[in-house]
Amino acid sequence: EQFGLPVVAIRDLIRYIRTHPISKTTSSSVVREASAKLPTEYGTFDIHVYRSVLDKREHVALVLGDIEESMLVRVHSKCLTGDTLGSLMCDCGEQLRMSFGMIQRAGSGVLLYLDQEGRGIGLTNKIKAYAHQARGLDTVEANHALGFSPDERDYGIAADILRDLKIRDVSLLTNNPKKIRALRLHGIQVVKRVPLETAPNTTNHRYLSTKKRKLGHRLRCV
Repeated sequence: EQFGLPVVAIRDLIRYIRTHPISKTTSSSVVREASAKLPTEYGTFDIHVYRSVLDKREHVALVLGDIEESMLVRVHSKCLTGDTLGSLMCDCGEQLRMSFGMIQRAGSGVLLYLDQEGRGIGLTNKIKAYAHQARGLDTVEANHALGFSPDERDYGIAADILRDLKIRDVSLLTNNPKKIRALRLHGIQVVKRVPLETAPNTTNHRYLSTKKRKLGHRLRCV
C-alpha cells in the first residue's frame, strides 16, 4: 500500500489460480505419483494417485475397464462425514455408492475422488459451517459466514486428471450444472449428464433444497 501496489491475500491468489483454466501450453496442475490394481466389491479398478502441483494434495482416479469415448465419469469430492462416517446431513455417501454401482453395471467408467472436502473449504471449516447450520443458517449462508464462496472447488484438477487418462469427452454423473460448465471451461466435453439423485431424509432435506434453489442443482425430489 505504501508504494501504491495492490495487496492480494494468498487465499485469493490460490482461488484465482484454481478457478481460471490453465493455458494449453502450461504443464498440468497434477502429477501422477503411483498406480496399482484395486479389487473392490464393485470390481477390480486401476487406481492412480495424483499430487497437486499447487498445494500438494493427493487425488485419486479409479478406472474400471478400458478407456472409451463418452464413458461414465463421476467427479466426487472427498466427504469424510458422508463417505466414511455415515452422516445424514448430506447425500455424498449415497452418491458415491450409487456411482460405483452404475459404473459396475456399465462395465467401465471412471471415478475421480478429489481431496476437496466441504466443497473445497476443508474439514475444519466444514465442521464450523455445520455449527453455523445448527444455529439456523443454510449451507450457502454458512460458507458466506466463514468468508467463503458457496463452492471453492477446483475443477481444473479433475480436467487435468482426465486428460492424463486420455479422456476428452464424458458422460458425467452429476446433478450440478456448475460442474458441467467448469469441466467444459477446462477443455473436457460433457456429452451427456447422467442424473445421480438420492432420496432425501429428514436431516438433509433442507440441504438438498438449498442446493436446488441457490446452487441450481437439478433435483426432482425436493
